[in-house]
Amino acid sequence: MRTAAFAFLTLLLAGCGDSDVKEVHAWMDQVKQETRPAVKPLAEPKDFIPYAYNDREATDPFSQSKLLNQLALAAEASPNPNKPDLQRPRELLESFPLDTMQMVGTLQKGGVNYALVQIDRSVYQVRAGQRIGQNFGLVTRVGDDAINIREVVQDAAGEWVERLAKLELQNKENRK
Repeated sequence: MRTAAFAFLTLLLAGCGDSDVKEVHAWMDQVKQETRPAVKPLAEPKDFIPYAYNDREATDPFSQSKLLNQLALAAEASPNPNKPDLQRPRELLESFPLDTMQMVGTLQKGGVNYALVQIDRSVYQVRAGQRIGQNFGLVTRVGDDAINIREVVQDAAGEWVERLAKLELQNKENRK
């Protein structure tokens, strides 16, 4: 039985001879001889002409002041209703930023509510309609526990937008 299996395997392997491989090699050689590659010639490179930038006569194209000037001109021409009046005289409390202020109390005089605002060691009276802070802030309401403020600031595009802020009454434990 072993001999028959060995003989069968030998015949099987003999059937896988070189007969077809020679035909494939011949066909590949024929295709290589007949095929001619078509390569388009490369275009000539363009001549580079350097640009001479004379920095003495022109404005620096990367100047921040140039950009800020253009944003300021665009903001002035804008019909934005939030645009503040830049020509009006500034009030005393507009020279201090809001984060340096603390509401320390309230009082009422003649039916008008006033908030007491401490800046450093000084205390000021603030009422609704008064200007406060460095961002064109307007006090919209004085309550027992907070001052509501509407500020007007410029966004990244130079447009004037409204921003709401609040100064809350400081507890005795939080006071210095």
